[in-house]
Amino acid sequence: MTLEETPENRLKRLRLRSWRRGTKEMDLILGRFADVELHQLDPEALASYERLIAEEDQSLYAWFSRREPAPPEHVQALEMIRHFHNLP
Repeated sequence: MTLEETPENRLKRLRLRSWRRGTKEMDLILGRFADVELHQLDPEALASYERLIAEEDQSLYAWFSRREPAPPEHVQALEMIRHFHNLP
């Protein structure tokens, strides 16, 4: 978040980035989560989500599908999104 960015603009930016990924799978996973949950996240969880969505779609999908272990810094955000979607 930049110094000039309002909390409302940050949420809009994160929702847009969540829906405009590069793969439809990640659009659906992140976009649906963002639409419903972002406004409820505390500052730490929101920052964690923002760091997560900075990653490449191929890595994200491998972590969501559990084909590869997620880096420790992203585990909390991934679990939060998995829980939202009722993913194993």
